[in-house]
Amino acid sequence: MVTRVEMRPDARSVAASVVDPEIPVLTIGDLGILRDVEVDGDRVTVTITPTYSGCPAMRQIEDDLRKALTDAGYAEVEVRTVLTPAWSTDTITEEGRRKLAGFGIAPPDPEHEVLCPRCRADGPRLVARFGSTACKALMVCSSCGEPFDWFKEL
Repeated sequence: MVTRVEMRPDARSVAASVVDPEIPVLTIGDLGILRDVEVDGDRVTVTITPTYSGCPAMRQIEDDLRKALTDAGYAEVEVRTVLTPAWSTDTITEEGRRKLAGFGIAPPDPEHEVLCPRCRADGPRLVARFGSTACKALMVCSSCGEPFDWFKEL
């Protein structure tokens, strides 16, 4: 008797590769909002935490997680959203920080120093407390004059 074994990708890898809809160079793994992935046969439960409680991207992320995992061969996908422990910018991976800077968004800095992602000058001017999303502020570089988003430290 021959048994056919279906190979499917690791659920955590699939979930971690889902792209953030507001910052498309980051995955939810890079951003650090992916908290847990549990697999029980064909059932997957994914736990995520929003960057802030009113984040409008969460519904899209939930839909994208369900689609990615279903496409990967998991029959039932549950997405849970938890608020505790709260997300912080400390959970953004080093790769995520590199991706942000490469995309022209100043990543949060543990030393609270905002550097221009273009020329790396410090001391930019705050233009608007909220940028293209609520988690970012709009800045202008004091050296090269380039406007850029800064991912605010939380």
